[in-house]
Amino acid sequence: MNDDALTDLGGTSVLVCAPGGPAVRGERDAVDLVGNAFHLGADWVALPVERLAGDFFRLRTRLAGAVAQKFVNYRVGLAVVGDVPEGGDALAAFVRESNRGRHLWFVADLEELEARLGRQ
Repeated sequence: MNDDALTDLGGTSVLVCAPGGPAVRGERDAVDLVGNAFHLGADWVALPVERLAGDFFRLRTRLAGAVAQKFVNYRVGLAVVGDVPEGGDALAAFVRESNRGRHLWFVADLEELEARLGRQ
């Protein structure tokens, strides 16, 4: 069952994805999420860590970059919500750099996302 819902966080329209929804395993899944965001009028997608395939956090697979690029191309923000698994220095650097940008953020919870969006 898909309980994804549109909500306002920090004055921004966000598609909040349910933890139990379909996993994002590749670019096609990312495009589907972007399409849902467009359909609902969302500017951002809040995606729980649980919905990301394990390969997302193994940077050598390039899945994280491919997924993020789809969101950037369509000008929809992506917030990965929850605890990022341990992945070494490269993953930590990727998260840090992403959080400095404007399109892909890693946040602990929806409250942190709302605070960040409210500062934009």
